[in-house]
Amino acid sequence: MEQSPYFFPRLPEISVNPDGELMLAGHPAHSLMERHGSPLVVILEDALRRNCQAWMHPAANGIRFRMYYASKALLTTGVAALMHQEGLGIDVVSMGEMATALAGGVPPEMVLMHGNAKDRAELEYAVEQRVGRIVIDNLEEIGRLAEVVQAAGIRQKVFVRVTPGIRPSTHRYVQTGQQDSKFGFNLEGGLAEQAVLQVLRHPELELVGLHCHIGSQVLETEPFVAAAGRMLEFYAHVQQELGAPLDELNLGGGIGIRYKDSDAQMDAASHMARLYEFVAKWCGEHGIDCPLICDEPGRSIIGETGVTLYTVQSTKRIEEVRNYASVDGGMTDNPRFALYEARHPVAPAMRMLDRPDQLWSVSGKCCETGDMLIHDVEMCELHAGDLLAFFSTGAYTWSMASNYNRVARPAVLLLGKDREGLLARRETVEDLLSLDSVPDWLR
Repeated sequence: MEQSPYFFPRLPEISVNPDGELMLAGHPAHSLMERHGSPLVVILEDALRRNCQAWMHPAANGIRFRMYYASKALLTTGVAALMHQEGLGIDVVSMGEMATALAGGVPPEMVLMHGNAKDRAELEYAVEQRVGRIVIDNLEEIGRLAEVVQAAGIRQKVFVRVTPGIRPSTHRYVQTGQQDSKFGFNLEGGLAEQAVLQVLRHPELELVGLHCHIGSQVLETEPFVAAAGRMLEFYAHVQQELGAPLDELNLGGGIGIRYKDSDAQMDAASHMARLYEFVAKWCGEHGIDCPLICDEPGRSIIGETGVTLYTVQSTKRIEEVRNYASVDGGMTDNPRFALYEARHPVAPAMRMLDRPDQLWSVSGKCCETGDMLIHDVEMCELHAGDLLAFFSTGAYTWSMASNYNRVARPAVLLLGKDREGLLARRETVEDLLSLDSVPDWLR
């Protein structure tokens, strides 16, 4: 069969039929749009479960481990339920994410609470729900959390988030482990040790481990190994010199996916095997017991399983300047290009075999010049009514969506070979108006 000239994730669930139409889990793209409308975010269930299993069954070399899905990538109650079925916990950064995870059936003890600006209400909710771990991110939080926990009459397990001073090769907006990060306590300068000592002064806070995160969309393992080395040194220091009986080390998530052909292909099993090998060797050489290793994959689990389908509403040709195809979505459902100039693979869903011989820029429907999904990508001739497929949109698209221009967010469909169901229904005008009110004096 003829191969499509377009780049997209080579998953078993993504194929092209002899007529050149994109097939998702055996379903023609146009039929999905007919049933569920446009735009439409499709999550391929079998691929998603396969990715979960790859993270849950690495070659661990006898090391204990726990996986938390980084829910900021994409979270609905259905996503939470699926992650729980596959054995992952959930990491959350707000009351909304926490409530969603719990409503999806995730046991509280498998919830990890993050956040660099947790307010008292969020901490009270987390403690009330008995979440498994709270990651302390700043000095003010220590006293605030201690008061909440003391009032509840319990003992709360906590991590201290450490900034290891590692700057991976990725966009600066998603670097998190460097010295000037807004997150965590720096190793350099002694702030991390100060935080640990302060936590240890509160008996109601049980310090069980340390946490770090170096960034997102990282396409090599060695920065994670470097961070693990610095974290293990501090872990041993906290155990041996500060007297804290630590047992867990959370190395964060962050490995990337292929958005373009030249991107490296990261493999979860190989990545974790390398980390586990390093941790086991380091602990053996330094005479300490291996901690339980935690990781927080998000994009690497759900990113490539997502495909967003749009309908072209109009085209505009500016000779020797640019060709525009304007679609019925845009930065409201995928702000990544507007934020980072992040390029997703894109192809004409009904003409996947046609030769890409023209440059097109795909624009959104918002009243904003910056509302672009991609600039200058090669595709075939486009017309109003054509369907476009943007690939690898499972992470950080719908989860970052907005209602700018009062545009309703699209539906999210979980799609298997023989079943389909909505993870989130399409928003309506009634939804958009439901939170509005008119003050009495304006009536």
